[in-house]
Amino acid sequence: MANDQLVGPELARAVLDAALARRREAAKTPRRRAGGPGSGRRLRGYSGPGPDPRDPQLFGAMLERLVKARGWEKPKAEATVFGAWEKVVGPDIAAHSRPMKLEGGILEVEAESTAWATQLRMLAATLLRKIAGEVGNNVVTRLNIHGPAAPSWSRGTRRVQGRGPRDTYG
Repeated sequence: MANDQLVGPELARAVLDAALARRREAAKTPRRRAGGPGSGRRLRGYSGPGPDPRDPQLFGAMLERLVKARGWEKPKAEATVFGAWEKVVGPDIAAHSRPMKLEGGILEVEAESTAWATQLRMLAATLLRKIAGEVGNNVVTRLNIHGPAAPSWSRGTRRVQGRGPRDTYG
């Protein structure tokens, strides 16, 4: 019997046999997996029981991969010095000082008084170890600690232009 003359159950059986034959032929030839992690093509279907790049990811882990991929580790560490100053140096020191500028590995710290500035200068090595432990080595290599900014007397109503009257000693 030819396929044109098949009707009913015989036609269904012939179609099923042809589909099974095609499937057996396809199983003999090895398939290349489309859409693997490095192929650049989008994966289709459900992800399955194992880990897959299409699975939902933790935001922190995803952000960490992005920071590493873009080379933002050093700017992130520098920002941590300013953003988490209390955590980095401790609450007592953070209450009496604040970071002002980080440039070329030199961190400028302003203390609330000259006494605290002197104290922080004596603790500089300890502070550098704490900072390195929290944000990594070679982010801050040196501390420049100074007291509070003094008011400027260079302007005002009683300011004399030039070198001044020089009425004493000369």
